Amino acid sequence: MPSPRAISDSDAGVQPPISCISSQSRNAVRGHISQAGEWEVAAPEAVGLDAAPLRALDRHLVSVPDANVHSVLVVRMGALVYERYFSGEDVVWGRPLGRLSFDAETKHDMRSIAKSVTSLLVGIAIDRKMIGSIDEPVFKFVPAYADLWTVEKKRLLVRHLLTMSAGLEWDQSTSYSDPRNSEIQMIRSPDPRRFVLEAPVNAPPGDEWCFSAGTVELLGAVVEHATGRRIDDFARQFLFEPLGIMDIEWTKFPQGTRLPAASSGLRLRPRDMVKLGQLLLQRGQWNGQQIVPAQWVDASTTPQIAPPDNVAFYGYHWWLGRSLVGNREVSWFAGTGVGGQRICIVPALDLVVAMTGGSYKTPERVPPLAIFNRYVLAAVRGF
Repeated sequence: MPSPRAISDSDAGVQPPISCISSQSRNAVRGHISQAGEWEVAAPEAVGLDAAPLRALDRHLVSVPDANVHSVLVVRMGALVYERYFSGEDVVWGRPLGRLSFDAETKHDMRSIAKSVTSLLVGIAIDRKMIGSIDEPVFKFVPAYADLWTVEKKRLLVRHLLTMSAGLEWDQSTSYSDPRNSEIQMIRSPDPRRFVLEAPVNAPPGDEWCFSAGTVELLGAVVEHATGRRIDDFARQFLFEPLGIMDIEWTKFPQGTRLPAASSGLRLRPRDMVKLGQLLLQRGQWNGQQIVPAQWVDASTTPQIAPPDNVAFYGYHWWLGRSLVGNREVSWFAGTGVGGQRICIVPALDLVVAMTGGSYKTPERVPPLAIFNRYVLAAVRGF
């Protein structure tokens, strides 16, 4: 179906909706996924949204030509009600692509949203009895690195990888152009997993949160060893294909093992990003099939740890926060990626928002949270 274009280049879902829209209207627009697996559309007003703030968002993004926002999509009550694409500079895992004109068929780097997807794969593997629990020791799943397992590192559990509290020395806070950046060193190493496991222990597992692409690569190793399949193959069969997501790319490490990068390599279309968001909104269920266990979705989107310098909480690779619209507070959870990649889910409002962008090395001129707060949430009637 043609897409609208911009002029310019502990329980998810249990709160009652704040919107005043009736249950009859809600049921009338539910289930707008066609037989071909694509979204069908509805007018914003049909799902209790005011179109004026969304039109204002159009004008604002057009007025900031160097914003490098690539797409914004909004799904409410199961219907795609807002879809805009723009033009901008982009890269694939650091490789420049130049200026692109984005549309509904253009795949985009997810960056750290790949971490959120890897977490879902762990939940699926546990549900299928391939992984016993999140309290399994990590060393069971990486036998090739037995020489690196010290007494301290043997305390490392799958749980600690999911909450980024492994206690292994890691620093990716510097620029990606800085060779001291731990993630860059990992990417350039001939064996990324060995690079991560060679790091010294600087805190007991579970004590301190530290944002680390390395821990997610270990999580990818856990899934691979437990399932006997690479994460991209496992994801394709048990997550993406049941959702009708067929156009997938998972970037591999450039040398050595050539494994898919569990922490940042996933590339999807924005329309498929909102499918992932809708899946979580529905507590892992899609077209009557339980794709991800509901309990796993609940645990993943419940605060598990608090980064010391961040106002948001962290679940199992999902961020949890809240926004204030008018005088009402609304809670949300999100997968986030550097450059402006977002999947935001608001269970209380039956709302999913996806955004992509190309501000990988510079601050966003139009921050994703500003789009989310000032325009999308402002469009919801009944606050």
